[in-house]
Amino acid sequence: MTVLTPTLPAETMAGIETRRIAYSKVFWRIVPFLMLCYVVAYLDRVNVGFAKLDMSAELGFSETVYGLGAGIFFIGYFLFEVPSNVILHKVGARMWIARIMITWGLISAGFMFVESAPMFYLLRFLLGVAEAGFYPGIILFLTYWYPSHRRAKIIAVFMSAIPISGIFGNPLSGWIMDSFHGDSGLAGWQWMFLIEAVPAILLGIAVFFFLDNGIRDARWLSEAEKRVLEEEIEREERHKEKAHSVAGVFRDGRVWLMCVIYFCFVMGQYGLTFWMPTLVKATGVTGNLNIGLISAIPFLCAVVAMNLFGRSADWHRERRWHLVVPALLGAVGFIVAATSSDPTIAIAFLSLAAAGAITCAPLFWSLPTAFLTGTGAAAGIALINSVGNLAGFVSPYLVGYLKDLTGTTHVAMYALAAMLVAGAILVLTTPSKLVNK
Repeated sequence: MTVLTPTLPAETMAGIETRRIAYSKVFWRIVPFLMLCYVVAYLDRVNVGFAKLDMSAELGFSETVYGLGAGIFFIGYFLFEVPSNVILHKVGARMWIARIMITWGLISAGFMFVESAPMFYLLRFLLGVAEAGFYPGIILFLTYWYPSHRRAKIIAVFMSAIPISGIFGNPLSGWIMDSFHGDSGLAGWQWMFLIEAVPAILLGIAVFFFLDNGIRDARWLSEAEKRVLEEEIEREERHKEKAHSVAGVFRDGRVWLMCVIYFCFVMGQYGLTFWMPTLVKATGVTGNLNIGLISAIPFLCAVVAMNLFGRSADWHRERRWHLVVPALLGAVGFIVAATSSDPTIAIAFLSLAAAGAITCAPLFWSLPTAFLTGTGAAAGIALINSVGNLAGFVSPYLVGYLKDLTGTTHVAMYALAAMLVAGAILVLTTPSKLVNK
């Protein structure tokens, strides 16, 4: 007896294959390159955490001074985020991201000349102004290429750059500070700022020649591949609500809820990344290179966790619980790491805290991008990111203040855990039909 196997029409099979090839080309063309850019961006943002190990003592900075300087970056970031993203939407990602990277590279190199707290504050503020728009610009840029049901996985892969910058950046920063200290009369932290600024400038130049503004500009895609990608984006846009105006974004209560949720998650993320070297040193590890190597372990765990959760969220088209679970795991990690006197246990639960807190960021962005569209999406993404990133100001300052006040980081870690729990509760107030796409 002959068994008939059902087959799809030839044109449908051809369309599926064209779509597969097109998304493969898009991924390999833009995602690894954007990841590299963000590794450099994040390294320039948080290498101040490593510089602190020596710079604070040499310049006489207290824990509060360092925390305020680390956090003041986000004031400049907050003020210029929305206009920067609106400009990117108008002039294109290629030109604007190149501008961002080159200017922040130059300012980052300028930290080698810091001699006082006011100068430290000024350069941190200017670095925030320079980098404003980069991260939300990339999130917006990815919405030009990927529909929402593909987005959590892609954003998780892209944001693996955060823990990757910790995995490679922390040992690199420690090695530079130990190896170059005293060369040409410069301290190790001065060499670190100078050397780690160079890739940002070079990559900024590369962006201008390598990045395309959208599907239609991509000469490396065939016409059929462009059509199938554009059809997926257009199909999703038709099912979204009417496009937000820039003013409409500010009146949308859902956008402000997203701001608060993201603020809670960023509190955990930056409390960890800015203070990781200090937290590791507190467990008894000595030597900048050794601290850097141990600090890489939590970030390695975060890479694995964020990609597993991102794939699962897209596969199940479920967003809320894929955010709640890592947030709660991160809270447990902070609490146990704070209470444990055993260095091995402390590092293990710092790893859990990193895996949970850092995983929240890429999973979060599948929520607002599910309902924002048009120019309002550029403004909305930037608004959420800028308000949320005010936690980047509050978090390191709070940790530094509480450490000065109590002589320990325990109370600060409890506070970070509480913020992750609050964020998880707020996520569950978001209607599932709004975001589970």
